[in-house]
Amino acid sequence: MEGKYKNKKQYRYKNYDYSQNGMYFVTICTKDREEFFGEIKNGKMELSEIGSIADKFWREIPDHLSFTDLDEFAVMPNHIHGIIEICKEGEIETVGTGQCPVPTVSMETTKPTGSKFGHVTPKSLSTIIGTYKSIVTKTINLQIPNSGFAWQTRFHDRIIRDDDELNRIREYIQTNPETWERDRNNINNI
Repeated sequence: MEGKYKNKKQYRYKNYDYSQNGMYFVTICTKDREEFFGEIKNGKMELSEIGSIADKFWREIPDHLSFTDLDEFAVMPNHIHGIIEICKEGEIETVGTGQCPVPTVSMETTKPTGSKFGHVTPKSLSTIIGTYKSIVTKTINLQIPNSGFAWQTRFHDRIIRDDDELNRIREYIQTNPETWERDRNNINNI
């Protein structure tokens, strides 16, 4: 089994601590980019029942994970874009409207635990996204059995380094429904 995981592409920065304070741009896709969340009509997203569940639980992340704050986000037909801030007490603001600094990529190393699942760090971006995906999936399976809903196994993230980048990402998220016809996540463009 070990060889099976050895050649998989790594999406996180090696040796970067994703539990440290900072702002992160996240994209989470449905499995095979299936359009479970609704549809774009006249440049606006109309949520399906499944999309409403995904939207509800995204908004509730800070209610359950007090070290987080949310910035701009959009639920699209088959993916979610969002900016999440990890902000643990005692830190100071340097980027955005939150209360925490944006770290640089040259951070200290994290040593793996030897688990076949890799090192799982409490209060990390992966833990936040894993928790979110889990509650959305469980709720959909309870409320809409046989929907066939599933997430793509991984997610994409970008560490936001400064206010200019933060503002560009905010604008991208805000205009995403309007540019859906050209979006690379639109299954019609694959």
